[in-house]
Amino acid sequence: MSAQFRADHVGSFLRPAELLEARNNTPLDAEQLRSLEDMHIQRVLDKQKELGFALATDGELRRRNFMSDFTDAVEGFDMSDAVPREWKAGEKEAAPVASVTGIVTRKLRQTRPLTGHELPFLKKNCTAAIKMTLPSATQFPAISFKSGVTDKVYKNHSELLWDIVEIMKNDLSKLSSEGVSYIQIDAPRYSYYMDPKWREWIRTELKMNPEAALDEAIKADNACFKAARRPGVMLAIHLCRGNNRSHWYAEGGYDAIAEKMFGTLEVDRFLLEYDDERSGTFAPLRFIPKGKTVVLGLVSSKVPQMEDPNVLEKRIQEAAQHVPLENLALSPQCGFASTAEGNLISEDRQWAKLKLVVNTARRVWGGAAVVSA
Repeated sequence: MSAQFRADHVGSFLRPAELLEARNNTPLDAEQLRSLEDMHIQRVLDKQKELGFALATDGELRRRNFMSDFTDAVEGFDMSDAVPREWKAGEKEAAPVASVTGIVTRKLRQTRPLTGHELPFLKKNCTAAIKMTLPSATQFPAISFKSGVTDKVYKNHSELLWDIVEIMKNDLSKLSSEGVSYIQIDAPRYSYYMDPKWREWIRTELKMNPEAALDEAIKADNACFKAARRPGVMLAIHLCRGNNRSHWYAEGGYDAIAEKMFGTLEVDRFLLEYDDERSGTFAPLRFIPKGKTVVLGLVSSKVPQMEDPNVLEKRIQEAAQHVPLENLALSPQCGFASTAEGNLISEDRQWAKLKLVVNTARRVWGGAAVVSA
């Protein structure tokens, strides 16, 4: 790649109260809503530039959640139904958190480009490198396949997965040739293979061998990355353990899947969650192939407490024992608003944490947030 983004972020930002109010309580017509979205997206573009980021997203401000670009553009989802999951926050008991996707009830059919409503404004108004985020195809089968319903259309999870892959491949191929220089796939589903309780769930509920399911997930994501591969386009995958209203659903280090996952995913950049003890140690980073970048998610998007910059620098140096410092970067561990409701943190604190990312990157690597490779 021609450039290395030392200061990165996962892509989603807290929605302003005005935008949430307009969508939830005082619905506007399509033109009015678009105008309001444009105004706030321009604000977050300006803010990213002000903070010193050399890349920018629209904060996913047009989306209901990080996956809604797909579910809004593809017919076949019943958004009134959902597969239940247990979410946790810190040491609290499992708590109900709103579902972010629906159940597949009929054959999927794409009705518009997945990010076609987002890219034109970014191309016209963004002066930084455009970063576009999309959900992994692997995200949907586990949470959108309901026995007795979906299996009337797709015989199993695998058949549904590969239908989704075909839709993703088509869009990613177009996206990478339309001026987007950084494409990130968000793939929290890999956390199921790290967490023993979720590996057991794969065996008992999905009736699948976890290792075989992992192999298929990697194959599916690689098919999507291959479709997106173009000279000058950076491809990345973001791996986390759940992020919804500051809650999470999985835990465990990358150890169980590191060698296979890091060694075979065909990406340039891994954005990894490393903000607390649930993420394990840096030891699995020894399996990162030479020349690929690890973006250390050391700054929490879930809690308002600010991280100590000296501790961040120390942890970066610890990670550099496994991956050369020139192949490391820094970011928050996840987005600030994987769902429109956002995490339990203020917007001022969101920007403060992002400024901390930029300042720490400059202290560690020197110069601007982008350094020539």
